[in-house]
Amino acid sequence: MQQAKETATGGVGADVLAAIPHRPPFLFIDAVRERGEGWIACERTFRAEEPFYAGHFPGNPVTPGVILCEAVFQAAAILFAESGGGGGLTGGGENGGAAPAAPAATPLLCRVETARFRQVVRPGDTVRIEARAKEKMQGFHFFDGKITLGGKTVLTLAFALTHAAPAR
Repeated sequence: MQQAKETATGGVGADVLAAIPHRPPFLFIDAVRERGEGWIACERTFRAEEPFYAGHFPGNPVTPGVILCEAVFQAAAILFAESGGGGGLTGGGENGGAAPAAPAATPLLCRVETARFRQVVRPGDTVRIEARAKEKMQGFHFFDGKITLGGKTVLTLAFALTHAAPAR
């Protein structure tokens, strides 16, 4: 288990910035807290000045569910990138499905199977974001994800990523 590196640019760890192409204001991972074979745990503090709070229930701000899902997708994208596009996944390919992606491949969401929301996240809340690789089939990488707040489940979901070569 590896602990987080927090050399920060605007509160975001350098390892996060190096792993995925997302940047503020559409980056929803502050730091990688733990990682292991085929799984990752990240953290994000939602700040009151986030632009989406201005229009999402003004006076009673709630973090949009789509933003919470995106945070899990980004955690999985870090895992995906760190493993050369294989995400520590099994199946397909001669080496257990961990064949490296093109060096500058972009992780793309290609399927959301389920998403269940159990509680709200508000400005100032710090959440734990987890992604766990399940399997790989024909270039599609399947994951389970979860967000918790204070040890209580906020969101669970199942989804898949693939990768796209850089635009010409």
